[in-house]
Amino acid sequence: MLEPENEKRDRRDLADSLKQLRKAAGLSGERLAARAAMSQSKISRIESGRALPSVADVERIMLALDVPADAQLDILTAARSANVDYVSARSAARLGIWRRQAEIKALCEASTTVRHFLPVIPSGLIQDPEYARSVLTPVIEGDTARDVDRAVKARTEAQEVLDDESRTFHFLLTEQAVRLKQASAPVMVKQLRHMATASERSNVDLAILPHTASITSPPLNIFVIYDERLATVEMFSGTVALRDYRDISYHLNVFDYFRERAVSGTAARRLLNSVADEFMRGPD
Repeated sequence: MLEPENEKRDRRDLADSLKQLRKAAGLSGERLAARAAMSQSKISRIESGRALPSVADVERIMLALDVPADAQLDILTAARSANVDYVSARSAARLGIWRRQAEIKALCEASTTVRHFLPVIPSGLIQDPEYARSVLTPVIEGDTARDVDRAVKARTEAQEVLDDESRTFHFLLTEQAVRLKQASAPVMVKQLRHMATASERSNVDLAILPHTASITSPPLNIFVIYDERLATVEMFSGTVALRDYRDISYHLNVFDYFRERAVSGTAARRLLNSVADEFMRGPD
């Protein structure tokens, strides 16, 4: 789902460009591999388009080929473009929102550490089924149609990844994400209790950035970082996947910035239960 046709075309163009640069330099794949400190099989996979090189890989290859600095710009731009994928919400809906949930589960199963930054809504991995149904049901004109029952079922099944204690999950929410009433009061109470329970798992770090925290950078977008190899950023219109190590490093820095100012453990559960009590006392 994160590889539409235009991204595949970018990758093919990048592979062809790197192959032509090697040939123009008069080097075999084996000699280039030795110069770039890569395996010959990796060079072959990159040039055939079977493997996507990171921006760092491309920089190493161009250094090994002694490509002039002024000629590197277009290739580096192509590499960065190839390392960014975009899938629109409409495309995802046409394929089935439930497929996106299965993809998330697969990404988690292929990762050791998963970090979720959640400024407006809890991750699907810590959503109560009734809450999930509420937020997955289209309510705005222009929202994409979806099989809500199947999407809720897939979201619930994806939560099985939390049972694997060899993986660590970090959920960093703002207090806004905790307090925003995205379902009826009874459902909100269940959701808040559900998150408090999830936070007690040994492999889950659930932290909340309180309204009282002093921050000088706004928490703009939902994003998820899978180990240090992939970051996905969610917007209204779709999802962007970033593989450039510099983009991933930046998002790790953003996560750390807000995590240092958040509360977790008992303090986070106290906040969750306090907000749940407010929903119980207030009008539906």
